[in-house]
Amino acid sequence: MTNPIIYKALALQTECKAVNRCASREESRIIMHGSIARIRGQIFSAKAFHGPDLKLVCLPEYFLTGFPAGESARDWQSKAAIDVEGQEYKALGKIAADAGIYIAGNAYENDPHFPDLYFQASFIIDPTGHVALRYRRLISMYAPSPYDVWDEYLKRYSVDDLFPVLDTPIGRLAALASEEIRYPEISRILACKGAEVILHPTSEAASTQWTYKNVAKLARAQENQCYVISANSAGITGSALAAYSTDARSQIVDDRGIILAETPGGESITACADIDITALRYRRARNGMDNMLARQPTALYAEMFAKMDMHPSGTLGDGTNPPSKDFYKSRQDDVIEKLKASDII
Repeated sequence: MTNPIIYKALALQTECKAVNRCASREESRIIMHGSIARIRGQIFSAKAFHGPDLKLVCLPEYFLTGFPAGESARDWQSKAAIDVEGQEYKALGKIAADAGIYIAGNAYENDPHFPDLYFQASFIIDPTGHVALRYRRLISMYAPSPYDVWDEYLKRYSVDDLFPVLDTPIGRLAALASEEIRYPEISRILACKGAEVILHPTSEAASTQWTYKNVAKLARAQENQCYVISANSAGITGSALAAYSTDARSQIVDDRGIILAETPGGESITACADIDITALRYRRARNGMDNMLARQPTALYAEMFAKMDMHPSGTLGDGTNPPSKDFYKSRQDDVIEKLKASDII
């Protein structure tokens, strides 16, 4: 295994222009492609500022659209979900190819196997312009996930497809979305599959205080001995939300849980830092108490989890009937009652 040279990565804190007020799919596409054009300029400016060894850029969660706020599932799918072979991915791929970088981000996405649903996907585009990794969000409060159509999903994809890791010349890359950083099992599985850099597109209410997500970023980095590159939005405009509720604290955290770079509010390229995969691999291979990965009894966890029945799979059946927001609330109420009956809570 050849160790990559040290390179720079950037968590690009950029404004999200929401499509909630758009009256049609065509109108929302104008906003999306305007955002892509603005981001292209920001990435090339960052490359000029930080130098040619900038090789990896992470964009915020749903940077093209914002999130649904009252729209039905079908309306949001029509307005905001992009196609896996669509023009939006192609435009982002051209930026990656022209700049010679990897681009990570997050978007609402259609799947031809599930025409009545959309998924939230974190993706990595390689320097040839192709989507080389696609991770479908597994834990979401109000959006469908592969787990919700489990049996049908596994007819078309493998379990390994649920937790992809991309082996590249700049290290082994993986991705997850937003609040999933708070679920240690997802990051642990990715690390156990070799992930060295976890890309974390997020859109969160940052604070000068330690938020749940902020604590989680440091915890996931040190306990899995991996980098976490977390890009927050620089505000969301075009919706009823107070624009700068989701702003600031884009970060790069190293495998020891040390914050290497962090951005204050507003659009910014300052969350940029060196990524040293060689040092990470050295620490992962070193004998000692700090080698968290080498000391993990994963078979023990698997045996215990296999006995637990908490959140059920397949609650959306074959995915042909997209649910309302009330469905997700009722589903969680059912789980809470089951946990109460089992004396878990």
